[in-house]
Amino acid sequence: MLRLIIAAGLLAGATVAPASAQQREAWQAPTLSITRYDEDWSDLADAEKRAHHWTGPFKYIPLGQDSWVTTGIELRARSEDYHDNLWGGANSPDDQYLWLRALPYADLHLGKARAFVQPILAYAVGVSPSASPIDQTRTDLLQGFGELDLGPVRLRAGRQMLSLGTERLVGTRYGPNVPLSFDGARADVTIGRAKISLLTMRPVQPGPGSLDDATSRNKALWGAYATLPELDIYYLGYRNRLARFGGLEGSEVRHSIGLRSHGVRGDWHWNIEGVAQFGHFEGQRIAAWTLGTEIGHSFPTLPTAPDATLRVNVVSGDGKAHDGKIGTFNALFPKGKYFGELSPVGPTNIINVNPRVSGTLGSGVSFSLAATAYWRYSIADGVYDIPGKLIRPANGSAARFIGKEAEATIAWQATAEWELSASLSAFAPGDFIRETGPARTIRMLGLESNFRF
Repeated sequence: MLRLIIAAGLLAGATVAPASAQQREAWQAPTLSITRYDEDWSDLADAEKRAHHWTGPFKYIPLGQDSWVTTGIELRARSEDYHDNLWGGANSPDDQYLWLRALPYADLHLGKARAFVQPILAYAVGVSPSASPIDQTRTDLLQGFGELDLGPVRLRAGRQMLSLGTERLVGTRYGPNVPLSFDGARADVTIGRAKISLLTMRPVQPGPGSLDDATSRNKALWGAYATLPELDIYYLGYRNRLARFGGLEGSEVRHSIGLRSHGVRGDWHWNIEGVAQFGHFEGQRIAAWTLGTEIGHSFPTLPTAPDATLRVNVVSGDGKAHDGKIGTFNALFPKGKYFGELSPVGPTNIINVNPRVSGTLGSGVSFSLAATAYWRYSIADGVYDIPGKLIRPANGSAARFIGKEAEATIAWQATAEWELSASLSAFAPGDFIRETGPARTIRMLGLESNFRF
């Protein structure tokens, strides 16, 4: 039945006719983003440009002198079919479910002022034993803020999604069904070629019903994020009054200082980021860190124009329990599906190596093949999921190897607005998983239809 529902959704999307070659050549639309509010459609003030594509009249609706509205929507159906989830240790290790979400938005510009509104309709079918807040929030407000453009300074206040750098510490959680948003204020200051974002935020906690999402009373985020050509420098402060470490619950205050180098030189590209964390939790000192590296090379003259990338991540864990110091890294609010479509292991207390090859097959079809191996950084600490919850305690095991994963994905950009994709993943357990609990190979099939403009 679930596959019939998905097939019906795909057929519905197929009724959207692709633009002609001439229309595609003439249509110079900005790249669609996940947050949507950073897309600039102001060049469509020219009525002739709006006529180049069927979406033109929706992206720029003139209201008067220097005033217009931009509208759009995302319609996504995603099926995930798990076998032996969490190596057979999940509440429902064999689970197949369907995520459905709609993200319409309206962006009103009135001279230097702006109002952006994006509701969310997110439903889940078949999640066992029950749908969580990231599976289903029904109908609610995902984003809604006001903004004032003062030239070199842009002020924004309200509910908004955040995407900082490569989303190691602050991301949109776009992969799961319910993205993450924050309530608060942000100021973007431009100084020459540098842009500095100052922010003070609280995450939004989705509720199980409609119109019941609420600002978190326990978690807070503040800081400054500076971007320069090929370099990011940032400080992020974090507080959680209900943190848990080593069986204790209490208040955590953590400070993160990060440096990121990224860029492209010819066919080479790189992305290297290091973060140091310090702070305190229930009288204990925090000292944690991470270093992530990504180096890749493209081969545009070869068949499929492949791009080969090697990623290596080292993330600290706690070295010794009850020694007055916590070495467990906290990824704060990271992106969803952190290491791939199947990501049972999160960015805490790990060393991983991830080679990946991607390319194009023509006619809008692309592919990716990846493998990943995971080890524990500290044998005194366990394995965590992406949100930072401990899923396998150390239990006295001296084994480091967590396991290895393989993943293949394929995507077809059927039209400028509609994409179909599929992924097949498997995670084979290593010595640590075998020594500490259920140890079956996780398998996951993901199917997705995404239409947005």
